[in-house]
Amino acid sequence: MKLHHIRAEYTQSSLNIGDVEKNPIDQFRKWYKQAEEAQLDETNAFTLSTVSQTGLPSSRVVLLKEVSDEGFVFFTNYNSQKSKEIESNPQVSMNFFWMGLQRQVRIQGHAEKISREASVLYFDSRPLESRAGSAASPQSAEIESREVLDTRFNQLLSHPEEIKCPEHWGGYLIRPIHVEFWQGRLGRLHDRIAFEKIDLSWRIFRKAP
Repeated sequence: MKLHHIRAEYTQSSLNIGDVEKNPIDQFRKWYKQAEEAQLDETNAFTLSTVSQTGLPSSRVVLLKEVSDEGFVFFTNYNSQKSKEIESNPQVSMNFFWMGLQRQVRIQGHAEKISREASVLYFDSRPLESRAGSAASPQSAEIESREVLDTRFNQLLSHPEEIKCPEHWGGYLIRPIHVEFWQGRLGRLHDRIAFEKIDLSWRIFRKAP
């Protein structure tokens, strides 16, 4: 299967180093707001990449649930593959791709668990079905069948008072150390403006496409 014929030109916008915020978190908030205003599908979806103890990379799409001055928060099962890999190597990467705006944001950073209190608070705010699904699923583990999973899920739905935030479920905060904002441009001469953490400040520079 050859895909040589698939081409798209990127002509929507440009990105100049003098126009970005001084902090990558603020620049991310700015771009995220624009993605929301453009009514793109699931603007908070991003690809999270982790690495196993043997150096094998793994990627999956997860959902961003909070942006603070410290970094980016997502939630997951602490027994999942991603969590086990984070425990052995907390260096991770994130990638947001907003095709509707011809933009990407690439983030490298350090992942750490958030407090149990914050995890429970978020868990309890979720819809019933989402809470039941998280409690029912032994994420990333081999299971006997779909029916076993559905049975446990339906049991929990019929007894919602039993659905509590599992001890093995919670959030991670990713503290960024390198952030790149990518704006597609004509002729593949894309704009790439990067932020690099140096002590308590950020160095801002342009990368070649």
